[in-house]
Amino acid sequence: MNFLTLENVTKSYGEKVLFKNINLYIDKGQKIGLIAKNGTGKTTLMRVIAGREGSEGEQAKIILRKDIRIGWLDQEPYFSPNLDVLSAVLDPSNPLVRVVQRYEHALNHPDNPDELQLAIADMDMHNAWTFDAKVKETLSRFRMDNYEQKVSTLSGGQQKRVALVKILLEEPDFLILDEPTNHLDVEMIEWLEEYLQQPGITLFMVTHDRYFLENVCDSIIELEGGQLRRYSGSYSDYLEKKALREEVESTTYEKQNKLLKNELEWVRRSPQARTTKAKARVDAYFDRKETNDSLKKTKDEMSLQIKENWLGGKIVELHNISKGFNGRKLIENFTYKFKRKERVGIVGPNGSGKSTFLQIVTQNLEPDTGKVVVGDTIIFGHYKQEGIQLKTDKRVIDAVRDIAEVIPLEKGKELSAAQLLERFLFSRSQQQVYVSQLSGGERRRLYLLMVLMKNPNFLILDEPTNDLDVLTLQVLEDFLEDFPGCLLVVTHDRYFMDRLVDHLFVFEGDGKIKDFNGTYAEYRALKRSELATLAAESAPQKSAAKAAVAQLNNTERNEMRKLEKEMATQEARKKEIMEKFNAPDLNADDVAKLSKELGALQESLEMKELRWLELAERG
Repeated sequence: MNFLTLENVTKSYGEKVLFKNINLYIDKGQKIGLIAKNGTGKTTLMRVIAGREGSEGEQAKIILRKDIRIGWLDQEPYFSPNLDVLSAVLDPSNPLVRVVQRYEHALNHPDNPDELQLAIADMDMHNAWTFDAKVKETLSRFRMDNYEQKVSTLSGGQQKRVALVKILLEEPDFLILDEPTNHLDVEMIEWLEEYLQQPGITLFMVTHDRYFLENVCDSIIELEGGQLRRYSGSYSDYLEKKALREEVESTTYEKQNKLLKNELEWVRRSPQARTTKAKARVDAYFDRKETNDSLKKTKDEMSLQIKENWLGGKIVELHNISKGFNGRKLIENFTYKFKRKERVGIVGPNGSGKSTFLQIVTQNLEPDTGKVVVGDTIIFGHYKQEGIQLKTDKRVIDAVRDIAEVIPLEKGKELSAAQLLERFLFSRSQQQVYVSQLSGGERRRLYLLMVLMKNPNFLILDEPTNDLDVLTLQVLEDFLEDFPGCLLVVTHDRYFMDRLVDHLFVFEGDGKIKDFNGTYAEYRALKRSELATLAAESAPQKSAAKAAVAQLNNTERNEMRKLEKEMATQEARKKEIMEKFNAPDLNADDVAKLSKELGALQESLEMKELRWLELAERG
């Protein structure tokens, strides 16, 4: 069954043609990933597919099956600021929604027991308990447990998660997702990955997460030069088929080059435009030369071999370092000596001390105990998650030239600032744009380039893949594979981590850091195995708890549910507080306030846990 047909579709903005006369067919059950450089029309194409924009030209056809429901995840979704989280994710046209909303409102206002009893009766009558459980489970998967929180108070990342939950709950026929893995941790990504693998789901998406593409998609579409190329199979199949195509193009380039040299000699010898035949041959030469040069440019822009700054015998040494905030241990008695050309990945939950560790390594933060020794030849390049304050009143090219005019390459060659910008997919015209006019993704790409422009020999990357397209990541990874210095990486991008690091520092909590000798994929497999073992061991206790709940009356069961919800909210707040202790600009007053709140939260949690256990035992 065909869901979508595009024929001869064209879209342009001013003189810039994004795509021209493209054709695309999407059938039920297909899962398609779109790959393209930023600024070449990915989002515009998605909007055309979703019916948000039309096409140009009389011959264009956009046929979308009328009886299907579309779920559209925008990269920057919008919600009315007056909505709370629960209202934002629920479709008001669904009659079950109003029943669930009334019940949740009654739960949060226990001072009116009559309203709660009526709400429970409505839930029973409409058999809405399953739907309510699904809503809560999905919100919990994406760490959105405070249902009454106003959307206006959420971060951009949290609003993206709310939008994703809303689409998943609606269960549309055709999902169109723009960067669905942004702002998700690994557990969320893996859950979403498994969900989208279901055979009944039809999907068209853009994502920079290559493992996500590999595990979910059955075909990849590449938008390049205003045209679409479709590759059947997974992401790895796409890479293999693209490499084969480029190899053919490379061979074609060599053959064409020889022919063009002969053609050029003829052009030089011939009197210009002497005859109609001569003029046609001259025009043909320049047309063929332009095509041939485009093949060579594609190859050149993937090359980025920067000359190394010399590394001495001493790199970075950590001697029994410890660090904590308000009695909470982040790092305890950690010792390590970095070796030449070492590649280390850092993993661990948010708030476990990863960013603190990076600040200690770069000597921007003093450890509580121990010492850090940095070799005299070390030049740090630190790409920070929060980015830097770029000078928005400067042009892109000038911002880079402020750091260096040229960067040395191998074999005595040099690369100018303009050439390096081109390698990072900033065209000559884009280089003249003011930094203030760049998108968020383009600014991060510029920031990354500026870090590399300093030619460091110890490179630290903290979440470098956010907002970078797949092609930019490929350029970056190709460079980092040949990077001759030390590399330290924090990222949720599993593909990026697996491709580049040799071993991991695993932040296990309570100050413990484990040196895991293996890839990120091997570490995740080990963690899943441990969780499966733990689940098997706890299954009897869970069954007993469920049986106990079943024996309680409605009021007691709802009290248990309310306790579970409140404990989840308080645990989330506790986690937020723990993360705030990592802030480098935290002052003494802030520490005191957070500590007081943390103590009150802990006391409240203990009381709620005792009451929950009491109800479970009574059941």
